[in-house]
Amino acid sequence: MGTEHSKNERRRSMVFLRKGPKLPAWEDALLSGKEPKSLLKQGLRYVSLSLIMKGMTSAPDFLWGLPEVQKLNLSRNQLVVIPPSLGKLDRLVVLNLGGNCLKCLPKEIGLLRNLKVLFVNMNCLTEVPAELSLCRKLEVLSLSHNCISQLPLSFTDLTSLRKLNLSNNHFVQIPLCIFALRNLDFLHLGSNRLESIAESVQYLVNLQIFIIENNNIRSLPRSLCFITTLELLNVDYNAIQTLPDDLYLLRRLPRIAWNPMDKGLHIAHNPLSRPLPEVVEGGLDVLFNYLREKKEHN
Repeated sequence: MGTEHSKNERRRSMVFLRKGPKLPAWEDALLSGKEPKSLLKQGLRYVSLSLIMKGMTSAPDFLWGLPEVQKLNLSRNQLVVIPPSLGKLDRLVVLNLGGNCLKCLPKEIGLLRNLKVLFVNMNCLTEVPAELSLCRKLEVLSLSHNCISQLPLSFTDLTSLRKLNLSNNHFVQIPLCIFALRNLDFLHLGSNRLESIAESVQYLVNLQIFIIENNNIRSLPRSLCFITTLELLNVDYNAIQTLPDDLYLLRRLPRIAWNPMDKGLHIAHNPLSRPLPEVVEGGLDVLFNYLREKKEHN
């Protein structure tokens, strides 16, 4: 009995020494004496680690000793900072930091050269490090629900980016660097403080979904009508009174849409001048015919 008790004491001592003193309770419970690598899951494509909803206020130190991880989920905790050690995880392809309390990202995020998907939504960011532009493989980026008002000009280097969510931030104009992202097919700028859309929007030649609802946009630029790839254009809840005559060129818009998930033209809750409200009620074909005839008579 005494021998067994001594063995247990030695095991506990070894675990304590390996982890170090003052180990947070959540980390102690997470490892339970196991090796950190035991938390990794080998999927069909990626080695992943999920630490979602663990009540963490800081990332565990053992994390930075797992360079093989490719998908990392640290979402829905209370993280206030991500240390520079993040740069050690240079095999990361997917990183989810959403739903924390982050005010900034470390510049070492630029070392994640294999990163393709990054979620930092629902945090407290006021700016984005220019070094993020070094992640040239990035395809999906969500920065929604933060306090960001501008992006670094170096974002023009993110030429692989296809989906960008900047909704629920503090933008008063669309950052110019966005218009250089020619491969974008999804752009969400809803619930910001936008008052206009620059004519340069026409350079987003592959855009299929463009959401700018709940801003203070007063008119749509004519150049928007030349993005003939658009399948969903949501300008609900703005201050739009008139529509560009060339809007009928957006032939991939299938209908006047009312359900937020539907493809089509979303134009509800705008102070449209007469006779546009009545025309819109007739459907998209009626609206397009009206605009086409109006242009021919001008």
